[in-house]
Amino acid sequence: MSPAQRVAPVTCLGCGCACDDLTVQVSEGRIVDVSPPCPLARRWFGDGRVPDRILVGGAVATLDRAVVAAADVLGGARRALLVLAPDVATETQRVALTLADTLRAGVETATSSPAAAGLLAAQRRGRAAATLGEIRNRADVLLFWGVDPSARYPRYLSRYALDPAGTHVAEGRAGRTVISASIGADRGPASADLSLTLAVDDEIAALSVMRAVALGNSLEGLTPALRSVADAAARLAAGRYAVIVHEAEPSEERGRDPYRAEGLIALAQALNGVTRAALSSLRAGGNRSGAEAVLTWQTGYPLAITYAPGYPRYAPAERDQRLTGADAMLVVGDAGALGELFARAAGRLPTVVVGPRASEAPFAASVAIDTGVAGIHDAGIAYRMDDVPLPLRPPLEGPRSGVEVMTRMLAAVRGRRNGGQTG
Repeated sequence: MSPAQRVAPVTCLGCGCACDDLTVQVSEGRIVDVSPPCPLARRWFGDGRVPDRILVGGAVATLDRAVVAAADVLGGARRALLVLAPDVATETQRVALTLADTLRAGVETATSSPAAAGLLAAQRRGRAAATLGEIRNRADVLLFWGVDPSARYPRYLSRYALDPAGTHVAEGRAGRTVISASIGADRGPASADLSLTLAVDDEIAALSVMRAVALGNSLEGLTPALRSVADAAARLAAGRYAVIVHEAEPSEERGRDPYRAEGLIALAQALNGVTRAALSSLRAGGNRSGAEAVLTWQTGYPLAITYAPGYPRYAPAERDQRLTGADAMLVVGDAGALGELFARAAGRLPTVVVGPRASEAPFAASVAIDTGVAGIHDAGIAYRMDDVPLPLRPPLEGPRSGVEVMTRMLAAVRGRRNGGQTG
């Protein structure tokens, strides 16, 4: 037996926190331990094993054969669609976008509808944001708006936004005021200094009241619930550095107003008139934020673009139409993490899947090429939920890398268009 090895520091993409201080223990080619303890990291890393297969029409094939078959599927399409799925590095995403440009394809991402609404609101209004490091070091008043990070982001509270001592909050938790706002089924942290309970239908009204207080407007005739909201806003305004934390991904309460992101952005901006304030949007992992970053630096837009005119055109209102109008699809990343809408579309189209567990996609793929998982097997760069890029140090060797496969596929598509084929 080979001796156990410890690899550190390792970045975990199990959630949007992308904690980059982990130590991973490897024995006999498998991951046997992850520390510091985090249930989400342990589940994401697993034992590190992933399938290593290449399939064309469901049959085992060589990489050369699969690349040529993929080029035939995509190169023969009139309205190809690239979907950037989780668990691939930004280098792979970048080559995939070059291929989409070559094909004049549409491009979608795994960005959820709530997160997309927040991105669109930020484009309309601007946004007062901060890195997680700045929140850790400066935030002395925090409002958790309909979210308790403990379940989906296990180390957010201990690493960034409550417990640790910061350069301007030396006392740690004792130096911070915590306000918890529960919205319907979406509960805030139980250990808050001030707790609010709001009905879903009162969410936008409550944000409007808080913004009015931050702007210095006098309010009369408020209900007891909204008076508590006004008091919470006054505490935010009295802080040295206020932070509003909210869930940007789908939550337990399905009936929440889709415009709440705009209300939260407006509140953070109003607070910056009387103090310093930032909005912290909690995002899922797998380098989803990286897909938006790569799209933005390549096209100017974070999601929902098409290269059909010969240049990138931004059309977020056409996301559903782009799915129904496609005649071939390329999924780059873990297809199992895309959800029912994409899986249903891929199931009716000729589809090429390149990414971790491609051979186990929840639909029949024309071509499936397994790759390593970014951060477990593949090196490169991934983005944290606050858009900070982080290097990946994989603890294991795995199947072929995503960037290798996409580079060969791009060459094959270009060769096909030039009258030949390149494997």
